[in-house]
Amino acid sequence: MKNKNVGTLIIGISIVIVSIVLIFNWGMKDILGLTCDMGPSCKMYKTLALQTYITLAIAGIIFVIGLFLVFSKEHEKIIIRTVKDKKKKISLEGLDDEEKMIVEILQKENGAIFQSSLMEMLGTGKVKITRLLDKLEAKELIERKRRGMNNIVVLMD
Repeated sequence: MKNKNVGTLIIGISIVIVSIVLIFNWGMKDILGLTCDMGPSCKMYKTLALQTYITLAIAGIIFVIGLFLVFSKEHEKIIIRTVKDKKKKISLEGLDDEEKMIVEILQKENGAIFQSSLMEMLGTGKVKITRLLDKLEAKELIERKRRGMNNIVVLMD
């Protein structure tokens, strides 16, 4: 489910809780009026009020959580790739479009590609591809391995 749907559901649940608490409180006040001989100075009224406030506070917290989920930003998609029958989730959150393209290309190429081939696929120069790969390496998403006069770009395990 999306955050917005879950948040709406939680808000609905908190409203139902508040309604039930208020109906229960109203009924209990009627019962207390009939059973408590001291009137409004009876300790039961104070206990009922305290329980009502605590329950409404809890319902309020649930309501705020629901609002947070409704208005929170959805996360970026997560690519799942298999490496030797192990699944690894790679979060694309915080990456710019070119960095996402590199990760997606690596995923399509089974996790490894020559840097020169990647450069040709993206149509970029040596300096730009080096800077992009430096950023991805700093985020620990890829690793470059030297092979002769060329580098192989590998998705991290």
